[in-house]
Amino acid sequence: MINIKKILIANRGEIALRVMRTAKKMGIQTVAVYSDIDRHSPHVKFADEAVLIGEAPSSTSYLLGQKIIDVSKSLHVDAIHPGYGFLSENADFAELCETNAIIFIGPKSKAIKIMGSKLAAKEAVSAYDIPLVPGTEEAITDIPEAKKIANEIGFPILIKASAGGGGKGMRIVENATEFESQMDRAISEAVNAFGDGSVFIEKYVGKPRHIEIQVMADKHGNIIHLFERECSIQRRHQKVVEEAPSSVLTPQLRHDMGEAAVKVAKACDYVGAGTVEFLLDENHNFYFLEMNTRLQVEHPVTELITGIDLVELQIKVARGEKLPIKQSDLKINGHALELRVYAEDPINDFLPSVGNLKTYKIPEGKGIRVDNGFEQGMDIPIYYDPMLAKLVTYGKNREEAIELMIEAIADYEVEGVETTLPFGTYVCKHEAFRSGNFDTHFVKNHYAPENLLRQQKTEAKIAAMVAVRTYIEEQKVLRVPD
Repeated sequence: MINIKKILIANRGEIALRVMRTAKKMGIQTVAVYSDIDRHSPHVKFADEAVLIGEAPSSTSYLLGQKIIDVSKSLHVDAIHPGYGFLSENADFAELCETNAIIFIGPKSKAIKIMGSKLAAKEAVSAYDIPLVPGTEEAITDIPEAKKIANEIGFPILIKASAGGGGKGMRIVENATEFESQMDRAISEAVNAFGDGSVFIEKYVGKPRHIEIQVMADKHGNIIHLFERECSIQRRHQKVVEEAPSSVLTPQLRHDMGEAAVKVAKACDYVGAGTVEFLLDENHNFYFLEMNTRLQVEHPVTELITGIDLVELQIKVARGEKLPIKQSDLKINGHALELRVYAEDPINDFLPSVGNLKTYKIPEGKGIRVDNGFEQGMDIPIYYDPMLAKLVTYGKNREEAIELMIEAIADYEVEGVETTLPFGTYVCKHEAFRSGNFDTHFVKNHYAPENLLRQQKTEAKIAAMVAVRTYIEEQKVLRVPD
């Protein structure tokens, strides 16, 4: 077993803090890196050591792989945890760690390369009889040829950037007449975002649910899955609300999707924590979408229903230990729900809301977990993802977790910026979500800013009526003579 005494966390905010807490619990020293704008951030204060690595833009700080390696070597760091985002799925950085004898807490660079290309990933899993959405088998940039393929597949179709992620370079095409213009836009966006204009075309699944399976693999050939997460509540193809388990999976479907996820991990000789993402159609057919070769933002919901610290497992696997649990040891306990608390304005098309956190108080209590990266008085930087925290609730069943989320959101105090907290309340109170009858088009089908405003006005009116009634009752008590 390799001894890991010191870990550098090549990230910032809530995920840096979350990794550090587990490392400290395991008796491992931590090193934070930070940009000049993050010098007073909580993750910098929490670490045993902290090093300034550059200016605010991520291209001059958190994305400087060689500089992070140099810092690691100078401080005698044994391992680097990349968190998510930034360098977490950068195969070159993982390889840089390997060549400098620093443990990369994640998969080998080869697995990252395979799964980093959607087409290479499809090719890798094709030998394992895993369901795939009908579409092209290789990248394409020739528009006339692409149009011919699209007609063969049948509209509607989806154009997706081969090197894409986060909804960039993605276009839904309803019919042949708009195909060429949408193809042009997808290629242009892919070039701007990833430097790679290659795209692939696949059949568009009309009412999909986004189901992902958490997997964990050690260096001894053992692979387990830790059940599913439902991530269908999205805006602009990016997740906002996640939960575990899904409300629609049967035990058999859960077993089949779990087995498929394990096969995907085998297909690329995977090591560490990873997530296999699937689309589930209205007939409960599932299709392999992609594999994220890192810890996911929404990993806390899995931790709560399984009682397992995924970061601790990541570190143990990186040390060369065998997984301490078998598939048969795992079972689902209760239900967990996560809301990503973004500094975004849900009234104004979820645009980023920049400002100062004049008031910032997080909720506390049984069944409430907040993975937080900010403090009251801090400014929200414009340079990074606008997520402030992840608000997670846990209950013995889905209904309890939802009700606790509504209460926790109400207890969350934020002034100075707009957040997705009101949107979280809207989702949790909506009948489509509560009934489990929803898909990735929830925002398109059920949400409009005026609906949220109407809900807020109704709640404010009820709160005012309760306050008046309480005041009248208190006055009656005060007037009663001794």
